[in-house]
Amino acid sequence: MNQIIQDITEKIQERSQESRSLYLKRIEAAKTHGVNREKLSCSNLAHAMAPMQEDEKSSITQMQTPNIAIVTAYNDMLSAHEPFKLYPALIKRTLMDNGATAQVAGGVPAMCDGVTQSQPGMDLSLFSRDNIAMGTAIALSHNVYDGALYLGVCDKIVPGLLIGALSFGHLPGMFVPAGPMPSGISNAQKAKIRQEFALANVSEDALLKVEAASYHSSGTCTFYGTANSNQMLLEMMGLQLPNSSFVNTNTPLREALTAHAAKNILNMTELGGNYKPIADIINEKSFVNAIIGLMATGGSTNHTIHLIAMARAAGIVLAWDDFDAISKVTPLLCKMYPNGQADVNHFRDAGGMSSVIAQLLDAGIAHEDVETVVGRGLDKFIVEPVLENGKLRFNEGVKTSKDTSVISLAQEPFSQEGGLKLLSGNIGRSVIKTSVLKESQMFIEAEAIVFESQEELQRAFEKGELEKDFIAVVRYQGPKANGMPELHGLMPPLGVLQDKGFQVAIVTDGRMSGASGKVPSAIHMSPEALAGGVLAKIDTGDMIRFDVKKGELTLLVDDVDSRNIKTPDLHVNQHGFGRELFVAMRQSVGSAEEGACLFDIAGKERA
Repeated sequence: MNQIIQDITEKIQERSQESRSLYLKRIEAAKTHGVNREKLSCSNLAHAMAPMQEDEKSSITQMQTPNIAIVTAYNDMLSAHEPFKLYPALIKRTLMDNGATAQVAGGVPAMCDGVTQSQPGMDLSLFSRDNIAMGTAIALSHNVYDGALYLGVCDKIVPGLLIGALSFGHLPGMFVPAGPMPSGISNAQKAKIRQEFALANVSEDALLKVEAASYHSSGTCTFYGTANSNQMLLEMMGLQLPNSSFVNTNTPLREALTAHAAKNILNMTELGGNYKPIADIINEKSFVNAIIGLMATGGSTNHTIHLIAMARAAGIVLAWDDFDAISKVTPLLCKMYPNGQADVNHFRDAGGMSSVIAQLLDAGIAHEDVETVVGRGLDKFIVEPVLENGKLRFNEGVKTSKDTSVISLAQEPFSQEGGLKLLSGNIGRSVIKTSVLKESQMFIEAEAIVFESQEELQRAFEKGELEKDFIAVVRYQGPKANGMPELHGLMPPLGVLQDKGFQVAIVTDGRMSGASGKVPSAIHMSPEALAGGVLAKIDTGDMIRFDVKKGELTLLVDDVDSRNIKTPDLHVNQHGFGRELFVAMRQSVGSAEEGACLFDIAGKERA
């Protein structure tokens, strides 16, 4: 085992000792023997089973078989979640065939960042995660369940579901994915047409045709953004069936995996004889493995926020320094868009998570001695699910990549360090995605141009005012200011300027898309501008040094401390499109470095 990874793990364990102990004590108190619904009165139980079929009622009243909760993020606007419409019936049928029952315990909201990018609704995106966590808790609060299956894929949905699941850590639980759509138009073509549109060289109709050829069917989008990073994390944490995340939706193998997940959760219940609550699976090593997977695959920057929030729900305290230290010893093994041209279907064809996990374990980078939904040991995820004569089998998996242009060997990685890095300096602390950057982009020293919104930058671009080297400071985009939206609208214009040969970069307290990275971006700046961060004191014309290799971000002025903060009118961010309903969240939310969450360690609410 890599000694640095071991040392980081031990530091996290030591740092988390008090809060982790409190969490586990609470979970232990919630554990019961037998079936949970035995505690219900006859009236309670009658309400719970009223709509069930007679055979289901017979099973549930005998108190001898598990009843499994289904918490679903289904809607038919998200392509990744549309397949979930068929899952409850399949799960219920499978469980009844095995003498058990299931109920849809509740649905949680699932918004698509691809739809709300650059729209007012994007201000609700990050807060939807904690809303989903609370919705999950409400779904499970009826206490008639002996385990849970969580149906979710996309950006905030999986983190929210896991936070909620950990609050019910005494219940066995596992996640069930929907799988990606087949490959459409290449990501390179899509990126090119977006920039051409930004230059007004192609029509909106032409752009829509290309976009629709990329996002063209049910299933998860195929680029390696936050949604697919979620799926990777769930496997690294042992919460999903091995090497199952990237099996295409609406295929016989996908259906077989869903049915197998239903049978697997039965084995994890107390009545199944192998009681394994989710709190017994997730620990400090699980989260270290998740961070390692994030670095090795060049995953989404959003998880420098989400993983911290998820860990806190289990009483585990992660810090950005942990991400940075792990990145320095984790090789970058994958080239998927945006840090390559391959998509997740190409990734699966090359060996998928089986190959990545095999390489990490062989190099001594990841913890093997962890609990998972299929037994102890991360090596159980080095498998290949296949259908043989209509039966699901988990055969020996690919250990060495079938395509080293997509998944490299640990001894010959695409980079000796992972895909994310911590930047710190007199402006504050931030993270940057490095897996896409070229050597020439690792150091930039240029004048700042300050913007209070991405729309302001776009207007300046359209007027031709940005034809030079500069660092865009886009502030008042943090969680307290407007909910910390993804600033996806910055990428096309800045990408155009970059392609013209100008050195450009971004410093912001907002987020970027999980599929971003082409433009050097110091994001999630903490403290944010509205919380009194130095970001609020920067003036247009100030010099900023952006040194990625040294991990330094420096405002090169002497008088910054004496400057007054002039807060812009943020009224427009606080009303309309439901934003007025989230005022309390903006007032209570923690910083990005703390996970931008409403809940403190071990489930205590923030004061």
